[in-house]
Amino acid sequence: MPDDMARPLIRERAGGSRHLEASMMTPSTLLIGILGTGDFSRSLARRLVASGYQVVVGSRTPARFTALFPEEAEVTSQMEAANQADLLFVAVYPEHHSTLVHLKPALAGKTLVDVSNGLQIKQEGPSNAQQLADLFPESYVVKGFNTISAWTLQAGPRDGSRQVFLCSDDQNAKSSVMQLCRRMGFIPVDMGLLSSSLEIENLPLYLFPSWRTPIICALALFVFFYLYNSVRDVLHPYVTAKKNNLYKLPIEIVNITFPCVALVMLSLVYLPGLIAAFLQLWWGTKYNRFPNWLDHWLIQRKQFGLCSFLCAVLHAIYSLCLPMRKSARFQLINKAYEQVNAGHPDSWVGEEVWRMELYLSVGIMALGLLSLLAVTSLPSVANTVNWREFTFVQPQTVRLQTPPWPRPKSFRRTPGKVL
Repeated sequence: MPDDMARPLIRERAGGSRHLEASMMTPSTLLIGILGTGDFSRSLARRLVASGYQVVVGSRTPARFTALFPEEAEVTSQMEAANQADLLFVAVYPEHHSTLVHLKPALAGKTLVDVSNGLQIKQEGPSNAQQLADLFPESYVVKGFNTISAWTLQAGPRDGSRQVFLCSDDQNAKSSVMQLCRRMGFIPVDMGLLSSSLEIENLPLYLFPSWRTPIICALALFVFFYLYNSVRDVLHPYVTAKKNNLYKLPIEIVNITFPCVALVMLSLVYLPGLIAAFLQLWWGTKYNRFPNWLDHWLIQRKQFGLCSFLCAVLHAIYSLCLPMRKSARFQLINKAYEQVNAGHPDSWVGEEVWRMELYLSVGIMALGLLSLLAVTSLPSVANTVNWREFTFVQPQTVRLQTPPWPRPKSFRRTPGKVL
């Protein structure tokens, strides 16, 4: 008597059955194909083999590249790889996608993962993945793995490089690639339909997009305060008393400038939250969307805070270096000589001593608190605390605004709101 439980729940259908079966296969039975023999293809083949997958590599000259791939991976022609594989990575330059058109019958009904990137940021489509989908309308194109380097594939995922952004118009194809990502040790991030592929392709080309405004702001503040302190402590004494204080420019003026920048940058961390709270009170609702400039400012508060922390640390380092300067030693010797000539055996001034002691003590504690805030901005730390612990670490002003640091996973903010 036949076993009903052994029968497949999904019978084979024309067209879309092949990639549906591939999504249900185990790693030991799923055959992964790679079209291309570059550095990325070799690293990808090693990672797939280490994850327990069967790998077949398609090349125009198989004999030339066989020795460069793992022994477990089969290097054959592109047509053979297209016929054998259940899921294929297209690891060729986008301008060479048209050379794969002769594989269209063999690739029909299969999932194609486009790993290509552009040479410059594109504001308008079509993307490389969309062009590939136009070339192979009977295949299921998934955009992904373009933000992962060949080195990451060889060395294994680490922290920020664990995320793999995926998008596709076919949910089953995307699900099979997401399962493959997890098996390889990565974290898949669903970006929606294939229309999001242009954004994914632009990701590797951005140069610190969230840091640009904070860094420019910090540099502008540094130049402003440096010029102001130079005029006050160098130019003004020279004009009024012909006193040459140019030696102060490299160290002392810089040291005076850093705390000014740190304090202003720290105030810029909390100022947008106050503005957002005021707008909500003015509107009488928290469901209105903030202006774009305020929304960007709120998102970049973490970067403003870290720039403030950097300036504070540099101020502490410069302060420790002040006694090592030759000018400081000469001034100390001159003061001692003047004291001996004046006949003063004791130059102790209690008020100045207490002022400096308190100044250093408060400065050390302030740097410690700022260091604590900077540490909590690390994702590895922020993800281990709950919201109550997080707000306890933050200053009391956090009750009036959302914090400038990343929130733990247990908390989610509705866009356009300040809680």
